[in-house]
Amino acid sequence: MFAILLDLVAEVAVRGQEPVSFLLVGVPPLAAATRGPRGTALATAVCLGLQMLLAALRPGHFGEQHHVALYVATVVIGAASIALAAQRERTRQHLVRANSVAEAMQKTLLRPVPRDLGPVRAAGFYSAGEGGTLVGGDLYDVCTTPFGVRAIIGDVRGKGMDAVQTVAAVLGSFRVSAHEWPGLSSLADRLELSIARNSPGEDGDPELFVTALVLEFPPSGQEVRIVDRGHPPPIVVGPQGVRRLATEPALPLGLGGLCPGRPAQTTVHALRPGEVLVVHTDGVSEARDAAGVFYPVLDRLAERFATGRVPDPEAVVSFVRSDTERWSAGATDTDNDDLAVLALTLAKRL
Repeated sequence: MFAILLDLVAEVAVRGQEPVSFLLVGVPPLAAATRGPRGTALATAVCLGLQMLLAALRPGHFGEQHHVALYVATVVIGAASIALAAQRERTRQHLVRANSVAEAMQKTLLRPVPRDLGPVRAAGFYSAGEGGTLVGGDLYDVCTTPFGVRAIIGDVRGKGMDAVQTVAAVLGSFRVSAHEWPGLSSLADRLELSIARNSPGEDGDPELFVTALVLEFPPSGQEVRIVDRGHPPPIVVGPQGVRRLATEPALPLGLGGLCPGRPAQTTVHALRPGEVLVVHTDGVSEARDAAGVFYPVLDRLAERFATGRVPDPEAVVSFVRSDTERWSAGATDTDNDDLAVLALTLAKRL
């Protein structure tokens, strides 16, 4: 309505010496950009009425040919604007529904990490790299099983629907198989089988694979068991400092057929009281700053948690999230990767 008021002010300023009511013809398109069909129709009717009123106030102008043409133009433009407003409203409602579906899919695929799972405290964070999307090619999950608390974090090569389909296949298999297979190596093989069975097909990515870490906190002691399928190794943050855990890397999930008969090895590491196990995808370690330097995960964690205080999983995840955002804030490379972080600690002795 600001444009209408502006036109009336202009009409008063020129004192009727020049017709300025033709400016009102631009109001309906402006209304269509911000209002719905009813609001646009109301604006069109108001503009048409003002045009006629202002013309009638000037003797002999109401029925002049150019004024009649202005009335017709306002009606035509108004009708087109109403149609555009209706289309914009339909598009908005479609986007709302699409976002609702995407949010539901994200909650189904990447469920919120429970804070407490028996003796394990956990925290997690996920962010899709492609703007406007909620689900990408990174995955994680944590669950309590008869064999202890188990967790997975992984990164699907590539993006798009093939990556999302693979994420769904791996997570679905993990949520079932983690309760059935006592050995971590056998569990990883089962996850690989799920990729083969749920391959996108001939039109999909022929080089599809998933790097992953499969973790287990057994109920028998203060330790963590790890199967590494080509993923960045875990980091331990604790009162004694920050260190990486050595693993026995095997081929990523989906490529195990290249070396048949060679099962992935399980490594076992003791966890000291208060230590937090941190696992992440390469969206963290490969985040670049303005100079193109990769984010130094180990150094940044050591700098932040070098006070000797016992860290908290939520604090560790929150720091990695905010610090990587600050690190890459000035980067010129807009091709961001997905980012996932899990932090787990033994809350008490098992």
